[in-house]
Amino acid sequence: MEKDQIFILKDRGIVYISGEDAKNFLQNIITNDINKVTYTHSCFSSLLTPQGKYLFDFIVIKHKQGYFLDCELNQVESLISKLGIYKLKSKVEILNLSNEFQVAVISIEKFLTLDNSKNEEGHTIIYRDDPFFVDPRNKSLGARVIINLEKLYMSIKKLGLKLADSNKYYEISHKLGVAQVNTKNLQENLFGLECNFEKLNGIDFKKGCYIGQENTARMKLKNKLRRILLPVSFKGKISHLSEIKYKEKVVGKILITEPYPFALFKTVDPEIKELILGELYSNKTKLNIINDRYT
Repeated sequence: MEKDQIFILKDRGIVYISGEDAKNFLQNIITNDINKVTYTHSCFSSLLTPQGKYLFDFIVIKHKQGYFLDCELNQVESLISKLGIYKLKSKVEILNLSNEFQVAVISIEKFLTLDNSKNEEGHTIIYRDDPFFVDPRNKSLGARVIINLEKLYMSIKKLGLKLADSNKYYEISHKLGVAQVNTKNLQENLFGLECNFEKLNGIDFKKGCYIGQENTARMKLKNKLRRILLPVSFKGKISHLSEIKYKEKVVGKILITEPYPFALFKTVDPEIKELILGELYSNKTKLNIINDRYT
């Protein structure tokens, strides 16, 4: 991405969690340590099933007396509903602020021109009362911005930014192996560790209990990671959950078909190195693995 570009991500939403129990509420259910989240640091996290399978992922940002959750827009209502189930008697308020705030992305180079900025994943500053932060998953994804809609275009003007096609940003994300679009298709189809959340700084193994912690910790301790999510490319049509074959052997399945496809691959296959360089097929359609996470 170029220095003065800004990508407005209209398919991202904002959930706001506040109240005197907000911190403990989140700490008891999400995979990362909420104590990491301050006005100068944000983190990536997720919500899993009790069995440790993927449900939602989001970035957690400190905002006033509560926390923003930056998540996929079409998942906002489902996420709020799930959080409501765990709320019980906790003194928290859960709001959908997607109509008030916009998520955007700028380059690391631009971010570093701002006061108090650092080139560290998750590092957060406040610019005109809005959080700007280096993507906590991977610095190569740039710096994210959560701007009040009333100030969006004024901030763009003040910073000398130029609007860019958000598809270009998602292409970068896809190549880096970070799924951000149509993540609903991942739900309950794989474990959090299989989503690469450890590599994306989304799981803290030193914090206390959270939903799905037991299986997640066991998989880590016993090195039982047998599958991994990888970005793929292909020409033609492939259906959700269709099998991927290599030398007539099923080695994985498609979880996200478009516009940025991802597939879940078996990591225990003894021919995995050859698989990466070989030809993969799903319903006679040839696929390619974009990002080699095995080497």
